[in-house]
Amino acid sequence: MRVLIAEDQMLLRDGMSRMLGAYGFEVVATVGSGEGLAERLIEVRPDVAVVDVRMPPTFTDEGLRAAVAARRVVPGLPVLVLSQYVERLYARELLSESAGGVGYLLKDRVGEVRQFTEALRQVAAGGTVMDPEVVGQLLDVREEFSGLTPRELDVLRLMAQGKSNAAIAGELRLAEKSVSNQINMVFAKLGLPASAHQHDRRVVAVLTYLDRTSVNPPQEGGGAG
Repeated sequence: MRVLIAEDQMLLRDGMSRMLGAYGFEVVATVGSGEGLAERLIEVRPDVAVVDVRMPPTFTDEGLRAAVAARRVVPGLPVLVLSQYVERLYARELLSESAGGVGYLLKDRVGEVRQFTEALRQVAAGGTVMDPEVVGQLLDVREEFSGLTPRELDVLRLMAQGKSNAAIAGELRLAEKSVSNQINMVFAKLGLPASAHQHDRRVVAVLTYLDRTSVNPPQEGGGAG
């Protein structure tokens, strides 16, 4: 599997390259700056790209912007974004695309090698991966106007992590049929059409909820990441 790594910290970039090589991935390109990254992604067209959100020269959102720009030219280009912090606005912007093949992980997950490589494979296959910590913070706001019950929010959080109905049932100690009913209620309350693809509905359900609850995104932390 061909991988492009875009990360400004040399030690982390080289460490990921060696680690992925040891696990059977082929690192075909590494990039240390946001400048020209979109063009490089389009040129290389890797099976999956690992992209840091904040990169030189301004350490704001160069990595994310490059990923979004490249995916406009190459729809569905698989991109796994890494960030030092839970950045709600960035996560929503990337995941709002319907083409799939996207992920958002905190950098701490890189050290959890098995989970990290599995996330890469899932994104490369067109799936959507969200860090459990990111999901937890994104869905932690429980405004009354959302209309979702605490149980439905629990189901939505686990659904956002890519868990199947059976896995959600096991974690919440519910019957699988009950989980299916809860998910259908979430879809109905969020106004998602039944005609949409099941996977797309699950992702859009999270994004729709966030659109209704995150009117004022939290302030971004300083530093690179």
